[in-house]
Amino acid sequence: MYVLLSAFSFCECCFITTVIPKLLSIFLSGRQTISFSACLTQAFFFLFLGAVIFFLMAVMSLDRYLAICKPLHYASIMNLRVSFLLIFLCYTLSFILITCLVLKVSQLLFCGPHALPHFFCDLGSLIHLSCSDTRSVEMYFFFAAVFVILLSLIVTIITYSNIVVTILRLPSAKERQKAFSTCSSHLIVLSLMYGSCVFIYLQPKQVNRLDSNREAALVNTVVTLLLNPVIYTLRNKQVHQALRDTLSGMRLQK
Repeated sequence: MYVLLSAFSFCECCFITTVIPKLLSIFLSGRQTISFSACLTQAFFFLFLGAVIFFLMAVMSLDRYLAICKPLHYASIMNLRVSFLLIFLCYTLSFILITCLVLKVSQLLFCGPHALPHFFCDLGSLIHLSCSDTRSVEMYFFFAAVFVILLSLIVTIITYSNIVVTILRLPSAKERQKAFSTCSSHLIVLSLMYGSCVFIYLQPKQVNRLDSNREAALVNTVVTLLLNPVIYTLRNKQVHQALRDTLSGMRLQK
C-alpha cells in the first residue's frame, strides 16, 4: 500500500507542476503566451501523468481488495516485485496512448485564431483551433479517454463491490467500521477525480463544451490535488495529534 501511495504522490506532484508554474507566471508577468512546442509538451505531460494516476488508482483498488478479501495471501501476492511491475505497466500503457495522441495533434494545421479559451494547453481546446479535418483525432482522443477512465472505473467498481460484500459479512460492527475506514480515503479521492474527468472527457463534441469544461478542469487540476494530501493524512493518528496541539497552542496565545 505504501509503495503505491508513494508512486501516486510522486505522480501527483509531477502532474500539478505541468500546469500551475505556467499559470503563476502568467498571473505575475501578464504575458499570456506559449509556443506551440511548449503547448504540446504541457499537454503531453498533463495527459500522460493524468492517465498514470487513473491506472494507479485502479491498482490501489486491487490492493485494497486483496488486503480485505484475501488477507492471508496479501503478502505473497502484493510483494515489492509485483508492485513495481504494476507501476511500470501503468506508466508504459499511458505513455503509448498519449504519445500516439500528441503525434496526431502535432500533424494538424493551425491557421488561426491562436487564442486558447482555457487556462492551460488542453488538447481538446487545441484541436478546436485547427483548420484541418480533426474527426480522426477527436475520435482517437475520445476513445483513449474512454479506455483510460472506464477501464480504471470498471476495475474499481468490481473490486469495491467485492470489498463491500466481504465487509458486510464480518461478524462485529467494530471490524466492519475498521475495514470501511481503510477504504474511505481512497473512495473520496476516486469520487473527486472521476466526477470531474467524466464531465470533461467522456462526452461527444459539443458547441459550448469548452466554456463548461474550464470549471471542471480547475477542480481536476487544482482543487482535487490540493485536497488529496489532506484526505489521506487525516486518518493518521499523529496528524490528529499535531492538529490538536496546534489548535490548543492557538487558543493559549489568544
